[in-house]
Amino acid sequence: MIVTELVLTRHGQARCNLDGLVGGPRTCTGLTELGKRQATLTAQRIADEHANAPITTLYAGTRLRLRQTGEIYATVLGLSLIVEPGLDGPIHGDADGRPWHEVKTAFGGGPHAHPDQPWATGSDTWNGYLRRAGTFLADLIERHDGDRVLFAAHGETVLAVHTLLLGLPPGAEAGFTVDHGSLTRWQLHLNRLGRRRWMLDRHNDTAHLAVL
Repeated sequence: MIVTELVLTRHGQARCNLDGLVGGPRTCTGLTELGKRQATLTAQRIADEHANAPITTLYAGTRLRLRQTGEIYATVLGLSLIVEPGLDGPIHGDADGRPWHEVKTAFGGGPHAHPDQPWATGSDTWNGYLRRAGTFLADLIERHDGDRVLFAAHGETVLAVHTLLLGLPPGAEAGFTVDHGSLTRWQLHLNRLGRRRWMLDRHNDTAHLAVL
């Protein structure tokens, strides 16, 4: 029996993604038209399931691209949107608004390349972000025991959930692809012996975006 379900979606394509810029809270300018279409198609797919297995709570982080994605979900599904600062993704510090290729060149790779070092002045470290996000997510999951929760999230939030529920070690070099508009689903199963176990039902599912 499935007792809790986490439905994680990455926001639609944002202008900062298209321009190759670090989209921190100061400089995120929201979704592109393609991103809005991706979010609408994702919401329509979830709506087909929502009729039989209702979503109980809808969350989004505070950056504009997340709020816009969450607002599309709220309209299609008829749910209230909770904007939660704890889901706002990594802190980019002075990298906010700069081209990613410049940041990565100066740092010698993406944030995961040196996971215990800040990738810019005032930024998180990658492992520091995973610990912070993991602590928040563990508490949120506990509060929603028995619920079906939908997230309009950053790709990094999906990675943080995987790290938490799979028990991955800090600095793990393997990773996961998380595409815009993709759907990832974790389910907490309760068996006849009373044992509970998290199961990854799907990751980075983009079948609903095939029309694009």
